[in-house]
Amino acid sequence: MSVLLSDVVSGSAVGLRGRLWQLSASELRAAAIEASAEILRLEAVRVAVVDELSMRPDDRVIASRGVGCWLAANTMLQVRDGKKIAALGAALRPFPAVAARFDVGDCSFDHAVLIVAFGESPPKGMPEEALPRCIDLLLAAASGVEATTTKVRNVIATLERIFESDEIPPAEDIDRNELRIASTLNGRVVVRGDFDALTGEMLLSALSNLTMPTPAPDGTPDSRSAAKRTADGFTELIRRYLDCAKTGTDGGQRPHVNVHINARDLAEHRDCAATPTDDGMAVSDLDVGHMPWLGPLSVSQTRLLGCDCFLSTVLLDDHGAPLDAKPGKRLVTAEQRVALIARDKGCAFPGCTCVPAWTDAHHIRHWANGGPTVMNNLVLLCRSHHRLMHRKSGFVGKWVIRIGVDNKPWFIPPPSIDPQQHPRPANTTFKT
Repeated sequence: MSVLLSDVVSGSAVGLRGRLWQLSASELRAAAIEASAEILRLEAVRVAVVDELSMRPDDRVIASRGVGCWLAANTMLQVRDGKKIAALGAALRPFPAVAARFDVGDCSFDHAVLIVAFGESPPKGMPEEALPRCIDLLLAAASGVEATTTKVRNVIATLERIFESDEIPPAEDIDRNELRIASTLNGRVVVRGDFDALTGEMLLSALSNLTMPTPAPDGTPDSRSAAKRTADGFTELIRRYLDCAKTGTDGGQRPHVNVHINARDLAEHRDCAATPTDDGMAVSDLDVGHMPWLGPLSVSQTRLLGCDCFLSTVLLDDHGAPLDAKPGKRLVTAEQRVALIARDKGCAFPGCTCVPAWTDAHHIRHWANGGPTVMNNLVLLCRSHHRLMHRKSGFVGKWVIRIGVDNKPWFIPPPSIDPQQHPRPANTTFKT
């Protein structure tokens, strides 16, 4: 019996695995995308139906202690999941714009939860008239196939830093910091902590180079899990500290935490920067500090760090792209890498969220072919996408990188991915 693409999503999965071999790779991709869209559609239907039932409960729902518990009792859902569905339905009522995006499948369940939670408890320093524009900004981050929870959370964190109030933001409240270290019955040690964003940034920065995958001497990939690499890196961090504990410094300097901020914002926090305008408000326009690992940092905390730090100046053009510096060698200089991080914010490949510490500086026109080591011939790429640019084994086609009129990298996919080869901007939209 043959299988048709239209039957894959509309039919049952019973016996489907044994027939999928008849579909081409492009048909399998189309089926996966269509199935995902159908799941989003049905999710929105379920939330709407459950919410209506919560407002008009019958005896069965009332006897089940609420519609969430009733749903769990009559499906394979857990009670907590049934309650989350009921809670989202109720929370969407005051936010029709969010509900409309969710209903058409342009916003996932988890992203809708994050947005309405922000709307229900906005920053105390935010004026009421700014909420609709902030909701629009969050919906933009949550819409489309490139939306990720990291992007949505980053925009929320940025808005919380923008609308600073007299209260310390939770992410910067050091009084909440906790670290519990306890021995277990079998002689092992369990560590559990909760830290402010700056402490977390220092920890992640210290661990970054120690937790990267390391190939074996014979070239085979690192078989350790991410959790195992982090544990090994933490062990090495402690060992190095104990070996050098007498100095109290690292190379004669204080521990390095990189924070990016515009000079004008460091000098004076512009109250008008977060005011909605007719031209709209973009994340890149918000005057906050930015840490490569944990994202936004309030201006007040950035100024505090600026009282005792090494300041590196990166000159930018009208588009926010760094101007060139010291192009003479194949290897990227420290100054150029600082400028690349300021421009690309991490791996620039569309859809990639790799942080700057785990990226390489790639020559767009290879050095061996006469490509100079200048800003307009460099782009930050993670190791995976760096290999892709150098013809990753098994990959058909070739991505092309061009520096646009905005002096920022643009990526042109091969025809196998996009027959029209529409240029895609670097992945910096929500990394600011």
